[in-house]
Amino acid sequence: MKKLPLALALSALLAAPAVMANTVQAVASFSVLADIVQNVGGEHVVVKSLVGPNGDPHSFEPTPKDSQSLAHADLVFVSGLGMEGWMDRLITSSGYKGQTIVASSGINTRKMEEDGKTINDPHAWNSMQNGVIYATNVMNALIAADPTDAAYFRQQGNAYIEQLKKLDSWAQQEFAQIPQSKRKVLTSHDAFGYFGQRYGVSFLSPVGFSTESEASASDVASLINQLKKEKINAWFIENQTDPRLVKQIASATGAKQGGELYPEALTEKGGEADSYVAAFKHNVTAMVASMK
Repeated sequence: MKKLPLALALSALLAAPAVMANTVQAVASFSVLADIVQNVGGEHVVVKSLVGPNGDPHSFEPTPKDSQSLAHADLVFVSGLGMEGWMDRLITSSGYKGQTIVASSGINTRKMEEDGKTINDPHAWNSMQNGVIYATNVMNALIAADPTDAAYFRQQGNAYIEQLKKLDSWAQQEFAQIPQSKRKVLTSHDAFGYFGQRYGVSFLSPVGFSTESEASASDVASLINQLKKEKINAWFIENQTDPRLVKQIASATGAKQGGELYPEALTEKGGEADSYVAAFKHNVTAMVASMK
């Protein structure tokens, strides 16, 4: 068999169609979940977060541009547990026919009374133990959507999951140094229930699970009395909420500001909480410092 001259062989090779790497086009409901998807998916996923940095996922109002993003998506990720009340309408209007992955599937949910109703606490990711479940569900969904890159997603996902497990253990050790009587924090709304359950911290807030809830004058007065009685001396604002009410309550109790927490929205890139890991580390460090 004749061998092709080198020049011809090279031109034939260059003319051959390139083997393109698969890229999953994903949409995530809010910035924390989008970051988890990006970390698990790595170079084989492009993620669009509907709720942007410092945005409130409870009061979010989708735009026609968001509907277009869903229409072109391969996968849509939501946290679930009732947080994204706007998502079903958006999916219907967009015409999206693919799978909607509920990242909180398999989590032991917290339930609480709010406005006379029993509802799920949607903020499951604030416990890093649950963060591991989120990342595992994301990894399995990406493998099913793009089996060709399954080995990559497993490697990427398992490395990320190990990082989250170490953070969970670190947080437990950090709070174990603080007497139980001092593990109390005032925040803007009730977003840290799973965190408190996992790490033994008590949280008080003027409003419930949703930032759209409103506190009555009697609720505020009762909370002020409770803060004084329990001697809670640290309060925090949240990056996605209006800080005025929690500041008003804190001023009536003499509590000192502990800084800012990031329970459900990341900062812009370059900020102190621009990833799920960075936000969790910051929240733990800030709380522990306020208790010492």
